[in-house]
Amino acid sequence: MFDDTAAFRAALRDYLEEEIEPVVDEADRNGPMARDELVAYLRDLRELGVGFNPETAPQYFDDLPRFAVASEEISRVWPSLNVTIQLSFPALFVQHAAESTRAAELDKLQRGECIACLAVSEPDSGSDTARPRRKAHRDGDEYVLEGSKTWVGNGGIADVALVVAEDTEIGASDTFLVSRENSPWEAEPLDKLGWKGVYNARMEFDEVRVPAENKLTNIVGNAMVDGHELTEIVPFPESVTDLFARQKPLNATFSFMRTGMAYMGIGIMEAAFAEALEYVQQRETFGKPIAQHQLVQSHLYDMNADLEASRGLARTAAEALQEGSEDVRRLTSLAKGFCCERAVDVADSALQSTVARA
Repeated sequence: MFDDTAAFRAALRDYLEEEIEPVVDEADRNGPMARDELVAYLRDLRELGVGFNPETAPQYFDDLPRFAVASEEISRVWPSLNVTIQLSFPALFVQHAAESTRAAELDKLQRGECIACLAVSEPDSGSDTARPRRKAHRDGDEYVLEGSKTWVGNGGIADVALVVAEDTEIGASDTFLVSRENSPWEAEPLDKLGWKGVYNARMEFDEVRVPAENKLTNIVGNAMVDGHELTEIVPFPESVTDLFARQKPLNATFSFMRTGMAYMGIGIMEAAFAEALEYVQQRETFGKPIAQHQLVQSHLYDMNADLEASRGLARTAAEALQEGSEDVRRLTSLAKGFCCERAVDVADSALQSTVARA
C-alpha cells in the first residue's frame, strides 16, 4: 500500500490529525470507548493498513518498522486507541480455534471487528505469568476456568479473551482462548487517571468452560499439523515466531508488545514536547517569550534529551527483535521501562515549562 514507512507515517498522521485530534480530548474524558466506537475507528484505520483482521494483520504486525511508526503516531494523538488496537491481536487465534469458537467469532474477525483482550494480571499476585493463581481444570474435552483477572485492557468490550492460567492437568502455565458468546464472563470497569478511552476491567470467570482445542499450545500444534506455517498462525516477523520455538510463546509475545509500548511512550513525549514548545514561544513575560528564559530552556533541554535517548533505546530493541536476538527479552524490557518512565517525566516537564518564570 505504501512504498516506505515515510509515506505510511504521512498518511496515518493526516488521518489522525483530521479525524481524531479534533475530538480526542472529549472522547478520552468521557471514559472507555464503546465497542461500536472502536469498530468505527478500526474500519478507517484498516484502509491505512492498521488492524488485526486476517487480511491486514500480516501487513500491520509483520513489518516491524511500520508497526513502530503506527504505535508512535497513534499514541502521539490518542494513546488509548493504540492500546485497544494492539491488545486485540489474540483475536487472530480464532482462525485456528475450536469449531464452536470459529462459528461464533470468525465472521467478526474477517470484518476486523472481533475485539480481543489479554488477561494476565491477577488481583492477588500481579502479572506472574509463570505461576498464575487462576486455574484451568481439565474436564473431558473442555477446560474449566475459575477466578479473576484485573486491569485487562478491552476486558469489558472484548469478544474473545486470551487468559493466562495454570493447566492443573500438567501443573504448568498456559493460555486459553475464550469466546464470550460461548463462554460468558463478567466484567467490571475500572476507573483510572489516564488512558480513559481504554476499557480496563476486572474479569470474573465462574466455571467458564473452554474447548480443549482452545489451549494456545493446542491451537498452534493443531494448526501446524494441518499444514500451516507458524508465521501464518502468529503474524509476527519470522524472527519473532522463531522466538516462540526457543522461549515460552507468551515471552516472545511480550517482547513484541513491549516494543510497541516503547514507541507509545515516544509518541506521548512527542506530543508533550510539541505542545510545550509552541506554548513557550508564544507566551511572554518581562517583554520576551518565556522560551528565552533559562529555566524554561532547561526544561526544554531535559524533554528533548529524554525523547532522543528514548528513540535510540527503542530502535535498539526493535532491531534486536527484528534479528531474533537472544538478548531481545532484556532489551525490550529496558526499552519499555525507560521510554514509559521518560514519557511521565516529559509530560511533567511540559506542564512545568508552561508555568515557569524567569
